[in-house]
Amino acid sequence: MKKIISLLALVFLFNSCALDDGPNYTYELRPIVSVDIPSEFTLGETYTITMRYNRPTTCHFFNNIYYDKNLNVRTIAVETAAQDRNNCEPTPNDLTECSFNFLVTSNGSYIFKFYQGEDEQGNDIFLEYEIPVTN
Repeated sequence: MKKIISLLALVFLFNSCALDDGPNYTYELRPIVSVDIPSEFTLGETYTITMRYNRPTTCHFFNNIYYDKNLNVRTIAVETAAQDRNNCEPTPNDLTECSFNFLVTSNGSYIFKFYQGEDEQGNDIFLEYEIPVTN
């Protein structure tokens, strides 16, 4: 009985690993150009924070928002997916918006670090805002 279960498991494993002829994508973080963020927060309130980034080609599209929290620091970036195609057209002036909702859950201030790319040495650079919380 154990041999049959093992054999069935192997069959399912090999079938699930079949190559897919679908499109290939690469994922990348895009520099955030500008942010709409309040100058202060009220404890318990929810705020929409809007970011703008450049979409470099017609093959790039929004995939996700990278969001990391560490105590009162929030590090945020926009992740795009780029479809691997031969007919991608450059879109140098295509400023695209995305947003997220932020619920204020603690007193003090929040520090937001929005990814803006890398410097000449390959270090990440950020657009930073410190937002105080009022009661």
